[in-house]
Amino acid sequence: MNAASRRRFLRALSLSAASTVAAASDLGQPAAVGFGPKLVGVACSPRPGKTTRAAVQMALDAAKEAHPELKVELIDLAGLKIPGELAAGLPLEPGQTDDFPQIAEKLADPQVIGLLVGTPVYMGTMSALCKAFLDRCILFRRTWALRDKVVGAIAVGGSRQGGQDTTVLAVLAALLRQDVIVVGEGRPTAHPGATLQSEKESLEGDASGRASAEGLGRRVAEVALRLAKA
Repeated sequence: MNAASRRRFLRALSLSAASTVAAASDLGQPAAVGFGPKLVGVACSPRPGKTTRAAVQMALDAAKEAHPELKVELIDLAGLKIPGELAAGLPLEPGQTDDFPQIAEKLADPQVIGLLVGTPVYMGTMSALCKAFLDRCILFRRTWALRDKVVGAIAVGGSRQGGQDTTVLAVLAALLRQDVIVVGEGRPTAHPGATLQSEKESLEGDASGRASAEGLGRRVAEVALRLAKA
């Protein structure tokens, strides 16, 4: 990329980020009402109401049960439009919509102290929707709005050895570019993230996977609250 092309790219990226921030500020009242630490879970399956959403909700419920003072919120990306190309500075196509600003507003809330990102495993890695979401989070690097938030990753696959571990690591690699604090599921296993097997659209048969999601939720909440009170 020559100097002129780089300048055009950076200018387009800046305009895209600015429009996202402006749009977010026009959405009205923030999602969080009143003061209190908050843990947000993002389900990145393109299919609504499936096992990725269930796994993220499981982690949030475990965090809330262990720490009742913590607010929790699930953001389901299914059905939302998140054009990943805007992260590269490209404009929206005519008639194209973008739902990322409303998500950005929620994540930038200073009350959010922790973040869980869950994705199904597609072809050994995260979903295209998850990648687009993480790419669009480049916006936060302008002010490091996600810095020091405690994060964890959840991956749901169709078999026990379905690529969940590598998917968790791929999600965490992207999140680390935000200068976040990464934690795993905690003792006694201390795996890098929660890994679950979906069988016939259900997690009921995966006791160890459900335990890993619950452990991750509790661990993210524990560390986030500890840092918030420090």
